[in-house]
Amino acid sequence: MTTAGNSPLRVALIGYGTAGSVFHAPLIAAADGLVLDTVVTANPERQERVRATYPGVRIADGTDELWSRTGELGLVVVASPNRTHVPLATAALRAGLPVVVDKPVAGTAAEARELDALAESRGLLLSVFQNRRWDNDFLTLRRLLAGGELGEVRRFESRFERWRPQLKGGWRESGDPEEIGGLLYDLGSHVVDQALVLFGPVDTVYAEVDVRRPGAEADDDTFLALTHTSGVRSHLYVSATAAQLGPRFRVLGSSAGYVKYGLDPQESALREGARPGAGADGGWGVEPESLWGRVGSGESPLTGGGRPEPTLAGDYPAFYAAVADAVRGVGANPVRAREAAGTLEVLAAARRSAEEGAAVRISV
Repeated sequence: MTTAGNSPLRVALIGYGTAGSVFHAPLIAAADGLVLDTVVTANPERQERVRATYPGVRIADGTDELWSRTGELGLVVVASPNRTHVPLATAALRAGLPVVVDKPVAGTAAEARELDALAESRGLLLSVFQNRRWDNDFLTLRRLLAGGELGEVRRFESRFERWRPQLKGGWRESGDPEEIGGLLYDLGSHVVDQALVLFGPVDTVYAEVDVRRPGAEADDDTFLALTHTSGVRSHLYVSATAAQLGPRFRVLGSSAGYVKYGLDPQESALREGARPGAGADGGWGVEPESLWGRVGSGESPLTGGGRPEPTLAGDYPAFYAAVADAVRGVGANPVRAREAAGTLEVLAAARRSAEEGAAVRISV
């Protein structure tokens, strides 16, 4: 494993679908101390896209090649379909390589904890790509909470909504439980993780998990109500069928509230081919003032209530910068698998709640 001195860590990326091509490959390529060495994909079209975008990067049809040259690599990133996360992360750790796994790290909390224990027993990094912790609105909300500007938070509303009335197909929309598809585990992994980071562990979970679109197999319109041990109530919405999008965040406290519309701009920038650090304007992750949220009380922000709250710049590059430091032993793991296990506990309770039509208590 190449970790000595200032030598860059050579990274093998497994998977070049949306997660691999839009998020991981660009962020790895832009990160100081990391070099994209190999992309594993058997799809000829994706292989051509890799060659066009990252000339000189090796391409492998399968993972066996990685395990035969572990001494050349410093990190493996698993961005393949959800059902492969546990076996591939296990293989990489057993081969002696640090690992980043896209969310959800596993299908169950038990599997996540087993992976975490394996990594710890071998002294290796295992980190989970919960990139929405570096969204602009989330960073801004954390700043507001740290400064006590909202008072005691009582209700947290978070929406990750889209309008996609037509099915796209693929494993993410499959009803096969082994695929770990559907929005509950896809976007739900983000909104639940954010709620837990902000307000701590959960006592009870109530959920409504629906399949709305004709021909759909997996949930595409889901609501979760969490009661945190701190007393905060989180209402979380994930949907592909929202004809009108609600606020991304609506946070109500004893002194004031914070309402923010619109998604962090980093994903759309990456999809359009923009790259962190490419250009001298320093504008990565920055949104226009017209999209800033508002802080205030007693009036709707849509009718001018409250004051504009400058949105901090989003910072997805911070994840891989932290990973590089953690592998070298000079920084902390940005997202432990045991943290992700807490999110998976909530998601499992949500699925059970939807099946039973009642709130489910989580043992803390």
